[in-house]
Amino acid sequence: MKKKIESTIRNMISDLQRMQRGDGHWSFCFENGEMTDAYMIILLRTLAGDEDELVGQLVDRLWKCQSRKGTWKLFDDEKEGNLSSTIEAYFALRFSGMVNGEDKRLLRAKRFIEKNGGFHKAHTMTKFMLAVHGQYEWKHLLPVPIEFLLLPKTFPLNFWDLSSYARGHLVPMLVLKDQKFTIKTSSTPQIQDLSRAVKEESYSEREWRLFSKMSEGIQSLAGLPSQLHQQACQFALEYMLQRTERNGTYLSYFSTTFYMIYAMLALGYKKDDPIIVKALHGLKEMACETKKGIHIQNSPSSVWDTALISYALQEAGVDANEDIIQKSVDYLLKQQHFKYGDWAIETGVKPGGWGFSKSNSIHPDVDDTMAALRAITYSAAGNPLIRQSWDRGVEWVFGMQNRDGGWPAFEKNKTKSILTSFPIDGAEAAAIDSSTPDLTGRALEFLGRRAGLTTEHPQVKKGVEWLKLMQKDDGSWYGRWGVCYIYGTWAAITGMKAVGVPSSDKHIQKAKTWLESIQRKDGGWGESCYSDQEKTYVPLPFSTPSQTAWALESLICIEDKPTPAMDLGIMALLELKNGAEASKAYPTGTGLPGNFYIHYHSYQWIWPLITLSRYKEKFR
Repeated sequence: MKKKIESTIRNMISDLQRMQRGDGHWSFCFENGEMTDAYMIILLRTLAGDEDELVGQLVDRLWKCQSRKGTWKLFDDEKEGNLSSTIEAYFALRFSGMVNGEDKRLLRAKRFIEKNGGFHKAHTMTKFMLAVHGQYEWKHLLPVPIEFLLLPKTFPLNFWDLSSYARGHLVPMLVLKDQKFTIKTSSTPQIQDLSRAVKEESYSEREWRLFSKMSEGIQSLAGLPSQLHQQACQFALEYMLQRTERNGTYLSYFSTTFYMIYAMLALGYKKDDPIIVKALHGLKEMACETKKGIHIQNSPSSVWDTALISYALQEAGVDANEDIIQKSVDYLLKQQHFKYGDWAIETGVKPGGWGFSKSNSIHPDVDDTMAALRAITYSAAGNPLIRQSWDRGVEWVFGMQNRDGGWPAFEKNKTKSILTSFPIDGAEAAAIDSSTPDLTGRALEFLGRRAGLTTEHPQVKKGVEWLKLMQKDDGSWYGRWGVCYIYGTWAAITGMKAVGVPSSDKHIQKAKTWLESIQRKDGGWGESCYSDQEKTYVPLPFSTPSQTAWALESLICIEDKPTPAMDLGIMALLELKNGAEASKAYPTGTGLPGNFYIHYHSYQWIWPLITLSRYKEKFR
């Protein structure tokens, strides 16, 4: 087995060396389901550009992604299909002008939509898209006045309490709802018959309490209603424009930019306005190639992939002075942020983080920052200029710690639980930016392994204490940004071990028992995206490379010598990398629970390489 481990490591290093781009970065497709492909078809047809080639390519990919039952899914083991995804694909295909409305494949999709409740059962984002195109009634959406944007930060509940993700989407959505904006072209399909009749919207007691607080705040604003309305619309416009990146996209996301373009149209901008033209161009640049054809990424992952691959190569023994590492470090240093963004509202720390994409210059996040810092650590040790960037990044990570001791993704202390009742699907995950076990564990792992800190450091100690409180009764931790309990448990174990928590600690032993109890008979680990929706561990009928690697790295850092479970897992991981099923893909990343899952194609190299290297180093 030792020789097979060594040869697999060598092969992975060689593969990654070949795939590096000239400027030092790695580029893998951030494959995130069919929503972006469908929305791109709809956007292109709405703006009436001559884009038949791209539309045709996206149509071809949508057909290839359709299930035999005529549906579209978020992940392979989703039982029949996903209603929102199927509605989006159905509408886009009809809108493309390249599909016969009586196509049997379309009719199967239509029957599924009707059988499962029509548009009213779809996700809020889907309903908004349909409303913009005149296929859904605005009265059923988002009962929040646009004046909510004007509530001052001093008010107990205000716009700035929301997470940056929620704010980014809410602003254009409020504009569209306020204007009750619709746009139709000669090719817009009329499918309102699928919306089904619905009774008046009913809201929970928590939602009414939220609306009441909003109303109370708006009534306290000084000014005539017409003036306040105009100010709110102007605020919304300026908010979006101030967060538009060099490539024209709004916050570097497809989804936010999509709604921004329609909001601009609602505010009187023309289709050929330079801002809209540039935004559309930025979205087209997000196209990438997949096995099933051209795909539009929600946000290219170049910084994330480059940072993790550079780090993995160094963990596998590639020296920081080698050209492959130096080029990747140079690339990462150019992507460090030096602008103040919304994250600065809650912290006095200076800029120094990293974002997910090259185009992202104002919206850094904790996980990308730590990934970049891991990659540049060894280079920083011998270069004062790189050390300055490293120190600045570490200071930023510390500055982002929440008051409860954990770490969020984008902004600190966005944790008001009442906002999880915001009338948008997925608000419990998207409306706030609470501490999560996976990000907290990752932060501790970096601070321990790369910064040399232990539980004697007060902020590290606080992080460990919070993490222990978050452990589930079965011994696992929930992972917000990966699938799901394996991911969270791996992050928690490796984080605590890195800062000096002993293997004998009851929390670590309990987690170890849980990981061993869910090991598959083939030796690997596999967890379904359903875990993320049901908030309990749901196994896959097969193992995945990344989840197997995460579970194994956890066991490796706990144990002093190889165990039968560990060795069985290593053999399974080698088979996943070298065997006939090596190319099988499953989304093990999460963007929005229940709605957005990610195939990180780089993960089949990154995590197995790190785990096999850890095993080789510790048990040689």
